[in-house]
Amino acid sequence: MKGFVIAGTGSGSGKTTAALGLMAWLAKMGHRVAPFKVGPDFIDPGHHTALTGTPSRNLDSWMLTREMNQAIFARGCKDKDVAVVEGVMGLFDGYSGVSEAGSTAQMAKWLGLPVVLLVDARSMARSAAAIVKGFEEFDPDLEFAGVIFSKTGSDRHYEYLKEAVADRCQMKCLGHLPRNEHLVMPERHLGLVTSDEHLVSSTMIQTLISMINEHTDLKKMLNMLPEIKMETAVKKPLPDFNDSPEILNTSLEVSSKKGKEVSSGGFEKKKTIRIAVARDKAFCFYYPENLQFLEAAGAELVFFSPMTDMGLPGGIHGIYLGGGYPELFAEPLSQNSAMQQQIKEKSDQGMPIYGECGGFMYLCSHIIGMDGATTYPMAGCFPFTAVMSKKMRSLGYREVTLGQDCLVGKKGDVLRGHEFHYSSLEDGTLDCDGLQRIYSASARAGKEVSLEGYWKGNTLGSYMHIHFGSHPETAKVFVTSCNAFCKTGGSTAG
Repeated sequence: MKGFVIAGTGSGSGKTTAALGLMAWLAKMGHRVAPFKVGPDFIDPGHHTALTGTPSRNLDSWMLTREMNQAIFARGCKDKDVAVVEGVMGLFDGYSGVSEAGSTAQMAKWLGLPVVLLVDARSMARSAAAIVKGFEEFDPDLEFAGVIFSKTGSDRHYEYLKEAVADRCQMKCLGHLPRNEHLVMPERHLGLVTSDEHLVSSTMIQTLISMINEHTDLKKMLNMLPEIKMETAVKKPLPDFNDSPEILNTSLEVSSKKGKEVSSGGFEKKKTIRIAVARDKAFCFYYPENLQFLEAAGAELVFFSPMTDMGLPGGIHGIYLGGGYPELFAEPLSQNSAMQQQIKEKSDQGMPIYGECGGFMYLCSHIIGMDGATTYPMAGCFPFTAVMSKKMRSLGYREVTLGQDCLVGKKGDVLRGHEFHYSSLEDGTLDCDGLQRIYSASARAGKEVSLEGYWKGNTLGSYMHIHFGSHPETAKVFVTSCNAFCKTGGSTAG
């Protein structure tokens, strides 16, 4: 098992394109790739997963402990040949100007992986060597596998860069990725378009693979990489997932069929507690560990589509609606009134329902679209109207302390996650009988924020994406709540 981190000098250096190209090239060469992403992002991992056929996992030094990150990494590397970790922002960018905390460099050292540095070489020649030298000397404890220059103008341009680096730096030049205006991923307000809507085209993949073959020496780099010492990476193991399916490694055509238990291993596990998980183009943001923690706690996950399925899966005892883009699919979601009515009925009956960000918006009464005028009815579990904006409403890490027992923990439990959305709740809709606000939230720096967790009956909704790995008891509490509902005789028919 070998691995490396692909990191840039800053955002916009071409990390995602390079990472996708490297993963595609490795897969083409016959390697079993274990993909990872530093930070809380959902979109890049979706593209990693689509290219490699293996769920990409998030590594994050603020949401998760060092031991949890190492355990997630070890689990993701099981039965694989090469680990590729896509970094976040610039290599040394973290929470402050004087600490490595939260940086890609810190994660590389935690995992014991060398770094492939990506340098945007547009409009540069010898000056690029100064950048490389600064990066290689900034942290003597960090190991580099080499540097790749991106967006070069020609082979001759690369020769200038290579000569400059050889004259002044220790770092090896691994090649370059010439500028190509066709290698552009479509974007929207939350970043890149998801892999569920836009798969990386075969033409783009072949172009990237050809560029790597023709302009880099990555075969030599791979041979020179040291073996990963996995025994040093697992100090606090995750729950035993050996028998759990890789639940995100599946197509939408399979996962959206009502009641279908998805298993890449070709088997289905019989469990007492069944949790319905929304999974379609509108709801596709899930940390793989969240779902695997639920399975490890004894739940059977069944996937459904709030857009296209006319009813919930049969025999369920809880519902989990993750994040995504409900505003982009508000019309088909609003037209599926049968699904909305069933979810509202289950909420009124006390079935445990958890919605985060996009899932929370779906549980509201209405969504006002990006045009600021069109109103779409939603499930109505909460008396809120989510209003879309062209400006970002909130972004950042969040820590919440629970004010009372609920679906995701006990009173006083502390959970961590992330908030990123362009909608807000319309004024005048926040008061309702039986509605409670149960989150006490702060940002990464400890500053209080207005993030809330809304609790009504047995339904919880919030704009926050909680990473269950920040408090592993979360999944157990959720499954226990579903079990209590089951014991009362509650479940959908079927």
